[in-house]
Amino acid sequence: MSARSKQKQKQISTPSQDRCKIDFLSGYDDVSHPCSSAAHIQDDQFSTFSENGGYCEVLISEPPPHITALGTESCEEEISCSPFRSESEDQESSQSQESEDTCWEEKTVVPHLVAKLCSGTEPVCKSNQFLGPEGNVDIEMIDKSANRYSVHFPVAGFYLWPATGLGFLVSAAVTVTITFDSWGRHLDLKLQHHEKWMVAGPLFDISVEPEGVITEIHLPHVISLPANEVDISWFQVAHFKDEGMVLEPPARVEPFYAILENPSFSLMGILLRLARETCLSVPITSTALIYYHFHPEDVKFHLYLIPSDSLLTKAIDEEEAKFQGVRLQTSPPVDPLNFGSRYIVSCLPPLEIIPKELKLSYRNPGEIQVFSKVYAGRMKEPIMLEITDKRYKTLIWYTLVKPEELQFGATSAPPPLPAVAFMKEHHRHLQARLGNLNGVLDDLQDRGVFTEEEKEMVRQMPTQQRRNETLLRMVENKGHQAQKVLFKSISRRDPYLMSYLNQQSLQQ
Repeated sequence: MSARSKQKQKQISTPSQDRCKIDFLSGYDDVSHPCSSAAHIQDDQFSTFSENGGYCEVLISEPPPHITALGTESCEEEISCSPFRSESEDQESSQSQESEDTCWEEKTVVPHLVAKLCSGTEPVCKSNQFLGPEGNVDIEMIDKSANRYSVHFPVAGFYLWPATGLGFLVSAAVTVTITFDSWGRHLDLKLQHHEKWMVAGPLFDISVEPEGVITEIHLPHVISLPANEVDISWFQVAHFKDEGMVLEPPARVEPFYAILENPSFSLMGILLRLARETCLSVPITSTALIYYHFHPEDVKFHLYLIPSDSLLTKAIDEEEAKFQGVRLQTSPPVDPLNFGSRYIVSCLPPLEIIPKELKLSYRNPGEIQVFSKVYAGRMKEPIMLEITDKRYKTLIWYTLVKPEELQFGATSAPPPLPAVAFMKEHHRHLQARLGNLNGVLDDLQDRGVFTEEEKEMVRQMPTQQRRNETLLRMVENKGHQAQKVLFKSISRRDPYLMSYLNQQSLQQ
């Protein structure tokens, strides 16, 4: 093994026995359970986990996530170091067996799940399932208000919850209970500032039955690795117990998660403990979330920039859902962003944005998350949303939103009322809110609902509200088929108004 390989292995391993005890303070907060995220493993490239459509892909961009990270020099010529090589490669090199022995001497752990995923099979995975060695394992919600879940792992092997990044390596069948909690309830903000502690991932309350069969737990974190600015020794697993908070160094730290070996279970999560003299911005993986809100006259977007924490995303999803916000599918920023840095939100064409500046910070899931509100009017053309680093003036994220995307999002909601019932229920809203009727009147004439004389009768009304009332009354008198034609015409020519009224129906 090369000196460089040994040095790299040493950098990512820390003693797992040293502990220190610290008193903790209690606060109050609300929490949310995790949401879907995305995962991909493809060739030798690795990215974060998240849900993609009806299945979860897993992609690997460094050594596979459960293989001890070795330097590349020792194995770059001997492909046999990889557990995924083909039989033909075994026969091509006389040195391959020696290289393979060298790699396995490092006690590399390759869970059966990763081997299956890297074989090219894409397992179907839902957000409420673990991926296991024999397929998917369902998760049972046992207390929704407390965000508490239970899962039974039937056989030995590695189990991963892609929606959260939480993983377990087990030696026998075991039942695990998982509760999602908030740092704000247990770690006082003043204490965080004084001790230079940075919350680096979700907080889990975990219990197992029977004990002693889980050999590893993989706890997700948001710190971007590898990063020269971050010392691996800063990573600590915080255990909240009756006597206070106990800190334990993880056995290994990998991109997106840290590993505890033969763990004891409690309320636990990842903290980053910075040196007191440190004044740097810590690079983290982040997520940009954008939600749209329909209104007949003014479509609004809410844009969030947050750490890649599934609990935060779920909390925002639930808060936005209370106000009928619909999330658009977007990609996260490609490069790591600096914790505590400020970013500017802009738009093309220029639109009203309040506020224009966002600070990338970690707020507990129960707290109100900061977002920028973008006012897009009736939005008849695409808009480009951009986020720029305030200090360096560099573009770190952008997305293009088209009007048809919003219509698609609206149709993905629960089915609307039948056309006739819809027109009857929203008669007063339509009378007050319908705008220019020229296109609608043309549609009605083309479909044989109105004659030219009837069109002119509507147009000659002195006010918009009188024109709307005359139109609705005349169509209603012509029967259900005529109302269906009017419904389709308004839906096509004023989708924002119809989506807005549909959402009002769902609230009732």
